[in-house]
Amino acid sequence: MGNIVNRVFDSSGPEGKVRGTPQQIIDKYNQLARDAQLSNDRVAAENFQQHAEHYTRLLGEAQREQDARREQQEQQNRERQAQREQSQPSEPKAETAAQDEKSTESDVIDLADVKGDSGLVDTPEAAPAPKRRAPRKPRAKAEASQETPANDGPDSTEQPSVAE
Repeated sequence: MGNIVNRVFDSSGPEGKVRGTPQQIIDKYNQLARDAQLSNDRVAAENFQQHAEHYTRLLGEAQREQDARREQQEQQNRERQAQREQSQPSEPKAETAAQDEKSTESDVIDLADVKGDSGLVDTPEAAPAPKRRAPRKPRAKAEASQETPANDGPDSTEQPSVAE
């Protein structure tokens, strides 16, 4: 039947259809039963309570099935784990604890203690940064005025120099 807990139902009750998940339908019928009780309509109140009880039973059964499935899966997982532990070679607990302690230590290697070639490869980050070139010198104004036309308007073909 799938997941009944989240499934949407259409319930045809005495005062029309009620739509929603089982919990929403239960809440709606309980509210209708309270309203009927306040208006002294005992027959309608009992009818709404019976509708709510039906969906309460439906929801309870679905939750019991889910719990049983979950418990069965947990039992299977425990059995698989026990089989894995049996198939692995058993180590004394002292060695396992020592290995756990070593694994929690820092994985950083101190190169100050290593003499000679450490076997590590130099990375680009470790290499010194290349030297930068000096910015270009701007042209002399006298040379620029001779080479450029007198009109500096939109037809001018000279591009302004940009300093880096």
